[in-house]
This record gives sequence, C-alpha cells and structure tokens, in this order.
Amino acid sequence: MQGGAVKELFNVLTPRDAFERLESYLRGPRDTERVPVEQSLRRVLAEEIRSPHELPSFRRSTMDGYAVRAVDTFGASEGLPAYLTIVGEVLMGQAPTVSPTMAETVAIATGGALPDGADAVVMIEHTQEIDRSTIEVFRSVAPGEHVIQVGEDVHVGEMLLERGHILRSQDVGGLMAVGITDVLVATRLRVGIISGGDEIVAPDRQPGPGQIRDINSYTLASMVERAGHVPVRLGVVPDVYERLAQAARSGVEQADVLILSAGSSVSTRDMTAQVIASLGAPGVLVHGVSLKPGKPTILAMIGDTPVFGLPGNPVSCMVTFDLFVAPTLHRLSGGRGLPPRQSITARLTRNVASASGREDYFQVRVEQRPDGAWAEPVFGKSNLIYTLVKSDGMVRIDLDKNGLTEGEWVQVILF
Repeated sequence: MQGGAVKELFNVLTPRDAFERLESYLRGPRDTERVPVEQSLRRVLAEEIRSPHELPSFRRSTMDGYAVRAVDTFGASEGLPAYLTIVGEVLMGQAPTVSPTMAETVAIATGGALPDGADAVVMIEHTQEIDRSTIEVFRSVAPGEHVIQVGEDVHVGEMLLERGHILRSQDVGGLMAVGITDVLVATRLRVGIISGGDEIVAPDRQPGPGQIRDINSYTLASMVERAGHVPVRLGVVPDVYERLAQAARSGVEQADVLILSAGSSVSTRDMTAQVIASLGAPGVLVHGVSLKPGKPTILAMIGDTPVFGLPGNPVSCMVTFDLFVAPTLHRLSGGRGLPPRQSITARLTRNVASASGREDYFQVRVEQRPDGAWAEPVFGKSNLIYTLVKSDGMVRIDLDKNGLTEGEWVQVILF
C-alpha cells in the first residue's frame, strides 16, 4: 500500500463510532480456565454462579442478649418490666441444647444459632439480671427482631454473579460464604507492545543528542497489568519499514492483542498504517479519531487479533489506551458493557477552551477544599510525561461543547 492510499484512510470518526467499528469484530471470551477463588480477584467470570444452599442456613442473632418468645416481652417497660427465667445459653459454633417456653429465655451472643421456640432477641442493654436465673426486660421486641432468618442473605438457586462480571474483594468473600472455592474465568490475554522510533533508547542508557528514553512500552505494560492481563514487551524498533513489519508480524503470532506505539511524525504514522495494513484482512478499520490528544489513532483487526497504532506521545498514548484498548480487552474477556473506571465529581478551578466537533481530554489534579473537591487543570504538551505524573485523572469535554467554565461540575476519571 502506498502512502497516498493510507492518507485516504485518514477520515476521522468520533471515538464512539471508531470503537463501535472495531467492536463488531470482537468475540469473547477467547479461552477459559478454572482457578481457586482466592486467586480470582479482578478476573472476568465465564460462568453464571447460583447459590448451592440457603445463607444463612440457620437463624442467627444479630445482637448480644437473650433469645425469647416475643410475646413474653409485649408491654414491657422500665416501669413495668417483664420477668423471664434463664434456662440455658447458646454456645458459639454449636447447636442450641435448650428451647425456651412460656416466660423463659436463653442467653445468646451475636451470631449464635437461635434455639427452637424463640423468635426474637432482646438486646443485653435492655435487660438486667436479678439473679443467676432471672432477668428483667425493659423493652418489648417484635417477632424476628434482631434475628437473621434462614435464606435472608441468599436463597438456594439464587443468581449470585452473572457471566461477564469482574470479581471484586466482596465477591471473593461471598463465594467462600456459600462454599464455592473455584470459578471458571476468562484466560488472561497476552498483549504485545512494540515501541517505534529511531530516537528511543532503553531507560538504563544515557540518551545521546536527539534521543529519549523509552516511556511508552513501560507505561502501556503497567496499564495492561492494571486491566488484569499479561503485557509482552517486544522491544523498540527503528523507523524502518521492514524492521517494523517483521516485528508486527511476530507480535500478531505471539499475542492476543498487539499495540504499536509509533513515533510522532506524519511519515512515521503513515508507515505504521502501511505496516498494519500489510499484515492481513480485514486490516485497518479506523485511521483517525476526532479526539485530542490522540487524533492519529489506528484501530485494526488482523484475523482475530485486534491491532492498535497508538500515538507516540505519552499523554496521547495513555488516553487512547483507556478509550480503545481497555474496552477491547474487556470485551475479549467476555466482560459486559465498558470496563469499570473510578471517577469522582469535582468543580473546575478555571475555564478550559475546546474546539467543537472533537472530544478533548485534559489532565487535572484533584484538590480537597473545605467546600468539596476541585479539579485543577494540569496543562502541558502531549509529549510531556510529567503532565501525567502530576495529575490524578482526566476530564472529558464532549464533542458538541466549546469548553468548560470555572466552577462547573465535571466528572474526573481517576488514573
């Protein structure tokens, strides 16, 4: 493919339209594996999970106090207490050995199994011992008060987690609570990362004139790990077509997803598009997005492998990863919707201009003030990595807006 032909591809789409064009080719999960629940955090479920039994499986007290028949406390007050006889105690982790009858009670601790015959618990604060076998009750309780009923948490057969759910810490605990100790999840994806550029040197080398240390392959690798997958750094490749094409072909063979982080010049971007187009069908789907930073982004499919040509500037690279690569990894893992991202609302500390017809993203530092959270813009060119280091997140300006005004509430997508 000639350079002129590649430039014809440079018809920009909105970020949403661009991803939808790629999304139509994505199917997941590719592969699955069964893993212990304790190792499943942030993995994507490849099966639906239903409860094998009721939880709790016995009636439990939610308070330290006395298990009673609620009817025996009706009308009780500090001026006219109810008198109950203590006939035993529920030991933790054991089944009750006694059952209260009329005007009787059993001592019980939080979490203890409610004995037969009892239907409520009186808090210990609302009682007073008269002697070892008698208490006064100063407040009445209703049937079921301070008691967790059988199946109140989940019922047998109840849907616990759906296929495509990303497992969280509380999910791990919930699965253990019903005795599920292993789950079927999507296999982690291998994401190949190639950095292109004659000027790029390894971080442990002293850059010469006109050279810079490799930033993007390490930043991208950490973002792949954050998304729950396996980065495969395939090295830095000079701006030579044959070398880049060879590295890209090898990357498609080795990885489930391939990222080429190209140089910033127009000729280098064109060469990246030519290389990707040469790898196979269906080829380049998107070359150019109405986005700042990140307009030159390339989205492609080579067989079943998504391939991304991301801008070489660190800020552009990070923004476009979040917009296109992260959702792709999520879909290939069988995830539903978009991957979860943490965000907060804050007020903007100053006006920020934008050009209508494109999505703009800018970095902000979040400041907590007495009147709430404020977002302070951190401006800088997209090739300055410390614009990101000094920031807590980014803010989007919609396509149809010409900017944001000081004091306006904005959504901060946290890094």
